[in-house]
Amino acid sequence: MKRNKLLVVDDEHLIRWSLEQNLKKQGYEVVTAGSGEDALRLLREEQPDLVLLDIQLPGMSGLDVLEKIKEHDDDIIVIMVTANSGLENAVNAMRLGAYDYISKPFNLDELSIIVRKALDTSDLKQEVVRLRSETKKNGPPNIIGDSRQVKSLMEVLDKVARSEASTVLVQGESGTGKELVAKWIHYSSNRADKPFIAINCAAVPATLLESELFGHEKGAFTDAKNTKKGLFELADGGTVFLDEIGDMDMGMQAKLLRFLEDRSFRRIGGGRVFTVDVRIISATNKDLQKSIEEKTFRNDLYYRLQVIPIFLPPLRERKEDIIPLANHFINLYNKDFNKKVAGINGVAERIMTDYSWPGNIRELKNVIERAIILGNDETLLHEHLPLEIVAKASSEVSVQVSSFCLPPEGIDIEHVEKELIRQALEITEWNQSKAAKKLSLGVDAFRYRMKKFGFLK
Repeated sequence: MKRNKLLVVDDEHLIRWSLEQNLKKQGYEVVTAGSGEDALRLLREEQPDLVLLDIQLPGMSGLDVLEKIKEHDDDIIVIMVTANSGLENAVNAMRLGAYDYISKPFNLDELSIIVRKALDTSDLKQEVVRLRSETKKNGPPNIIGDSRQVKSLMEVLDKVARSEASTVLVQGESGTGKELVAKWIHYSSNRADKPFIAINCAAVPATLLESELFGHEKGAFTDAKNTKKGLFELADGGTVFLDEIGDMDMGMQAKLLRFLEDRSFRRIGGGRVFTVDVRIISATNKDLQKSIEEKTFRNDLYYRLQVIPIFLPPLRERKEDIIPLANHFINLYNKDFNKKVAGINGVAERIMTDYSWPGNIRELKNVIERAIILGNDETLLHEHLPLEIVAKASSEVSVQVSSFCLPPEGIDIEHVEKELIRQALEITEWNQSKAAKKLSLGVDAFRYRMKKFGFLK
């Protein structure tokens, strides 16, 4: 993890020493300078993340140094240190690009909070820049599928992305790709160069969710040691993805509904009204109509959220997408694990297509990852699939038999029988009665064959 580097500039040795010791204890790397000229030299040599700069310096003033710093790198954070009598200079410093100022004599704890807040803000800005850069380079994520349902979905998504629709509700079972759809809408829209921020409403306690979404002012509650911007404020101009909206507390639902009316809110503990321009994409795997009947979800919020409703079909209802998706994941994990799996053999394809995939695309992705890691063949075989998938596929044994062709030179029938016994045992995790049923044999007849082929002593 990177250690932030700080440059402390003050002509008083005792103040430099005190700040250096205190900031080092907090884990920062610290360099110091006693004059503006030394500060500018260290700026080039050390490339600090933040500068604590005294306004009253001998020779070159702190304001002159600030101007030079901003000419060198406008992204460097500068916090000015001023005497109480120098507030006019502090205001001028803010106009020149200083992040904040603190008056002498200062409280070290207060200074520490200002420094941490400034660095957090800088990190957030850098992350936004990185995400925007990746978006421009990679574009919207791929949505894989050849089915009629996927083609119809893409037509809807294209219209939504190009529209100014401010609220979208995505519904579907777990693992169907709701967040992927939300990202596709965002990165295909004119909001693509603005933030996309996701939050799982079920994973955040109700008492904290309001602070996460709307932010809070310093002192608003016991642990509010500084002001915090909420996700709606941070995502201004972009998109907020509210996953698992069906699990949101009823009290929080009322506050969200109020926000959706005009995109205005107050931070917790604050009086100032903020207005933002954000698209809200919500998602749930719950039946919200049933939740409304059970009085766990607000009827008015439901209709406000579903200005544009999107339903994602489960994988079992679009079986023609299973193999294209599997091949997509094979290519993905070939790169990750330096493998060269070229495709899927016929038996494995038919087992995968016959399986119902209750975990949908997420389950399929995990299965392919496991198969690529554990397999050493150039083709993904049915042996690489989890036993529970092979066992639950309705036609796994018949698939294996029907795909077998008798070679011209003949075959050892005993070998075939032994192989069928072995496969039946593996499929059922060595449950003898279930394995016998797979081969339409009685348990005694099956046990006889187990002994005959050495599976049972």
